[in-house]
Amino acid sequence: MEVRRYTALAVVSSIVEQGVLVAVVLWLLPRFGINIPLWALAVMVIALGVYGYVGYRLGRTALERKPMMASEAMLGSQCTVMTPLAPRGYVKVGSEMWRASSRGLVIEKGQEVVIVGIEELTLLVAPLDSDDRQEKAKHG
Repeated sequence: MEVRRYTALAVVSSIVEQGVLVAVVLWLLPRFGINIPLWALAVMVIALGVYGYVGYRLGRTALERKPMMASEAMLGSQCTVMTPLAPRGYVKVGSEMWRASSRGLVIEKGQEVVIVGIEELTLLVAPLDSDDRQEKAKHG
């Protein structure tokens, strides 16, 4: 979704949310004998506006971030298992979660693995051998 469309949607939804809040406080609650002072309504509207703005900023930041694409350049990269791979689960590559398969091996959460292949949007991973860890320690 492009940023302008996202901004317009955020503004319209914020106006609708605040309109619903005002309608509930001024029309619906008094029918049940609940009367909220106007100053409290003003505080609620401001709080809802701040909440909407924070959500807008976080969403816009996420939309502007360029996703990492699955590519041959990822082969050989080290990543961390986030859910047990038995044989499918998820790994964390950089700051992104990826679906992964260990080709029949059970790999526990927290283990380090290496990307050995890519099938569509699933990473094929293998356990990081202790020899690989020692080699990385020497050169890292």
